[in-house]
Order: sequence, then structure tokens, then C-alpha cells
Amino acid sequence: MKNTLSRRTTLIAAAVALASAPWAALANNPKKLPVMQVWKDPNCGCCKDWVEILRKAGFEIQTFDTGNTAMRQRLGMPTKFGSCHTALIDGYVIEGHVNVSEIQRLLSERPKALGLAVPGMPVGSPGMDGPEYGNRRDPYDVLLVQKDGSSRSYQSYFKNAAQAPREGFMKTQHSTSAAGAALPWAEAEIRRIDTAAGKVSLKHGEIKNLDMPPMSMVFQVPDTSQLAGLKVGDAVRFTAEQINGAYTVIRIERRP
Repeated sequence: MKNTLSRRTTLIAAAVALASAPWAALANNPKKLPVMQVWKDPNCGCCKDWVEILRKAGFEIQTFDTGNTAMRQRLGMPTKFGSCHTALIDGYVIEGHVNVSEIQRLLSERPKALGLAVPGMPVGSPGMDGPEYGNRRDPYDVLLVQKDGSSRSYQSYFKNAAQAPREGFMKTQHSTSAAGAALPWAEAEIRRIDTAAGKVSLKHGEIKNLDMPPMSMVFQVPDTSQLAGLKVGDAVRFTAEQINGAYTVIRIERRP
């Protein structure tokens, strides 16, 4: 009888060990995150900072320094949600400076959606934060974008922050002739010109009206005729505003 009980105890212990083995293996080998592909301008400093944040969080990133306008359109992300970089991960489109936690949540919950977007380039979002921005935190939403172009807030940030968004951040239209003349000049060196996409990459000094420190940035250029005659390496001066969430060059010319 004693031997029978001993054998039974041994069998039960073995069964428990076999049942728990897969769970132990999973615990020691968490699911690897899918590879994220990112399309960005090669001279966009905040894009590089965002990619580095994701890499530190465990994402494997494949970057394409070709600009993101064409890929955004190809992937179906509406222009109104546009930012400086576009990514694709596990079938979802990620537009702009989306937070790591929301990407992780998206991959976990797997809602029926096109993806996530942070339109424009709000200061305080990942890659647009830190001491170089004066630790400023402008309120913004991570949007869950549907395939029909509709959206809803997936997560809000800094909505109760003491600093409210400046008037310039809320403008929906702009007069380049009147308002551009009133804006302060900033100095820059041209790093890349994409007339077809209406963009210019600038390594610029401080932009006082945007409270933006020196950095490399991609700007929208609605009036591409201003780019005629300019080339990479030119020293220029320019004025800029944030219009509909996008940093936009209002006037640009060779530095006198």
C-alpha cells in the first residue's frame, strides 16, 4: 500500500510539472514584439529621438529615410492626422509621436482600426520633450483612427497642465502675407528640399514665437514657389507657425 501511494504521489508530481512547464517557458520567453517599419525624413531630429525611445522600450525598428508623405497616403492615413513620420506594425499604422504605452495597448487589445495618430508635432510628446524644449508639455490626444477616416481619443495627455496651448497652436487657417510679416525671423541651413511633397528640412536656430530651441526639423511649405532657387546647404532665414498641428514655413529666403 505504501509503495502504491508513493507511485501515485510521483505520478501526480510529474503531471503537475508537465502542466506547468509551458507556462514557465512562456514566463521566461515573453512574446517578441513585431518589427516596426518607420518612414521619416533623414534630417528629422525628433523622428530619430522617437525611434530611439521605442527601441529602448524593446521594439525592433526598421527605418526608411525616404520621407513619409507617400507612405502615409499608401497606408490610408488621412492627411489631417499627418505628422513627421509614419510607421507600420503588425497591420496597424502609427502616425507621429505616439506614446509607447498606447502602441503596446493597441497590440494587446487589437481593436478594429487603421491605427493610432498624434497629429502635428505637439511639444511634450515622445521625441518632442525634455530640457531642450524647456520641459514644456502642451496638451494632446493619441487618436484611434478608423479605416473610414473617423477618430476618437484613445488617450489624453496634459489636459490639466498649467500651460494652455498658445493661440498659434489653435489656428485653422493662416494668411501668409499678413501674419508671416509679423513673425520673427529664424536662421537655418537647408538640409533637404522636397518640392513635390511641399516640405523642407532645416537645421535651425531658436524659433522664438514657437518657443522652439535649435534642432533639425521637417517643415511644411504651402507656397513651394518660395523654394525656387534654394538648394541644400544654403543659409536661409524663415518664419514659421504651427497650422492645424503641423509646423509650417510661412516665409523663407536666403540669408542677407
